[in-house]
Amino acid sequence: MELGSILQFLDKKSILVTGGAGFLAKIFVEKVLRSQPNVKKLYLLLRAPDSNSANQRLQNEVIGKDLFGVLKQKMGANFNSFISEKVTVVAGDIAYENLGIKDPNLKEEILRDIDVIVNLAATVNFDERYDVSLYLNTFGAKHVLDFAKKCSSLKVLVQVSTAYVSGERAGLILEEPYHLGDTLNGTPGLDIEAEERLVQQKLNELRAEGASEDKIKLTMKDMGIERARMYGWPTVYVFTKAMGEMILLHYKEDIPLVIIRPTIITSTYKEPFPGWTEGMRTIDSLLVGYGKGRLTFLPSNPKSVADVVSSCYRFFFSVCVEYALPSTIWEIDEQIPADMVVNAIIVSMMAHANQQSSEVPIYQVGSSVRNPMTYTLLHEFAHRYFTKHPWINKEGKPVIVGKVKVLGSMASFRRYISIYYLLPLKCLELANTAFCQYFRGMYSKLHRKISFVLRLIDIYQPYWFFKGIYDDMNTEKLRIVARESEVVEMDMFYFDPKVINWEDYFMNTHCPGIVKYIFK
Repeated sequence: MELGSILQFLDKKSILVTGGAGFLAKIFVEKVLRSQPNVKKLYLLLRAPDSNSANQRLQNEVIGKDLFGVLKQKMGANFNSFISEKVTVVAGDIAYENLGIKDPNLKEEILRDIDVIVNLAATVNFDERYDVSLYLNTFGAKHVLDFAKKCSSLKVLVQVSTAYVSGERAGLILEEPYHLGDTLNGTPGLDIEAEERLVQQKLNELRAEGASEDKIKLTMKDMGIERARMYGWPTVYVFTKAMGEMILLHYKEDIPLVIIRPTIITSTYKEPFPGWTEGMRTIDSLLVGYGKGRLTFLPSNPKSVADVVSSCYRFFFSVCVEYALPSTIWEIDEQIPADMVVNAIIVSMMAHANQQSSEVPIYQVGSSVRNPMTYTLLHEFAHRYFTKHPWINKEGKPVIVGKVKVLGSMASFRRYISIYYLLPLKCLELANTAFCQYFRGMYSKLHRKISFVLRLIDIYQPYWFFKGIYDDMNTEKLRIVARESEVVEMDMFYFDPKVINWEDYFMNTHCPGIVKYIFK
């Protein structure tokens, strides 16, 4: 593998980015525009009914963010004209053929001019409806591939997946591919086309029965969990992402393809400035719950490796914080700053442009092998930060944080839940009966909330005591080749986790970042 100048590679290139309003997509777009203003065009595919709505999303959800402040300062009065020249928003949806692009002229322009496609569109909800997750994460990848095959100048397709397609495997997890029919538990019979037929059959049955939308939604969610676990994957998210990889590898033909598997993604390490983030992402949910005084216990192994880069925590913790219930966390497995993930994407797409091979390069981007961090250190950093910089609540009072109780097994965790939540709920139920339904409203509300959280506990249970370590040998080889090259701008496109001082990062970058951008 020989690498050239990344800036030269980006010069006069046209790049299609799906999921254009997503966290990584925004950082990718900003990085390319700031580092190589001579890029020809960035096409951002946004889910929207029309171009006006897509442009509104671009203004509100992308370039209007603080993330673009450095670029705005660099371009000055020319910023708006620069964006108009370099960025074209595309209304579409990868869940449909031709990416749902309705404008025929725009579609032909993209097919003619595109050099690179970066597929960042996905649903990362671990409790998503099976039909939604299947059409976005699995068949969406197929639609992107089909579109790529029609592009006359395409040099490379980059699929951003997730390291957690590995499921619950323990030990060193290699950068290995998944082929059609592969399962994690050895159960035969996985047929992706058959999965689609099962979904459609179930939807038709529900609609014929006159089922409510709530009933359909819950049935689809349950079906996703059932089908995923049948073949060894713990959640519908990682199951459908794994099937997306399978489809790409099987049908790629001569398309140069790269698969990126990040782990838990955190705030920016350095560029465009340290600490930028958005949304209740991954480990941030833990820190928000802790900083607001709502996190009192954790089911986890204190010695487990903390490696920062995915979004599996977000949904569960946001529910726990909203309901003021004590949150929980599994073993934090992989963590890496978002700008390093984006740089890895850019370097890999340059490295494999026009490289037609039956072997698809897979890069797992994380930190647990090269620069591991334990949960014990994470807890220590959080405690020190929020002790020194306490959150001021709505009453204007500082929130005093304490040490979190660590529950070392699922058995101790379940005992805790039973004693502090299920038993009081049962007492409230008995009191409600004794006092002629006087506490009915309170009981119904608490029962609904606790039932919902218990469902999430079941979904995320496999990750609490996760024992896997993600090998990054391919990624390290890419770093070595890039460092040894005399022309690769590795000072600009850095992605080596060994340079991170986790104490400095969490105390001076990440925690201040989530307080600024996430705390409400």
